[in-house]
Amino acid sequence: MDTLPLSSLVPGAKAVVADIRVPVEHRGRLLEMGLLVGTTVELVRLAPLGDPIEIRIRGYNLSLRKHEAEQVMVRQGR
Repeated sequence: MDTLPLSSLVPGAKAVVADIRVPVEHRGRLLEMGLLVGTTVELVRLAPLGDPIEIRIRGYNLSLRKHEAEQVMVRQGR
C-alpha cells in the first residue's frame, strides 16, 4: 500500500504512521509526544489557511505545522 503525507488527509480520516522524515534535530519532540511509526492518527481539522493541522493521537489532540506534517508519511485503510 502506498504512503502519503499526513498533511494530505481530509478531516476525519484515519491512517497509520509509516515513516517520519522530519530532520533528526526535530524528530525527538515528535517522538516524545507519541508520534511513532505504527501509531494510528486521525486528522481532526485544518486551520483556515491550512497551517497548523490538528491530529488526534493516543487519545489527545496535537497540532503540527504543515511542513512537519508533510514529512510524516502515513498509510490509510487500517
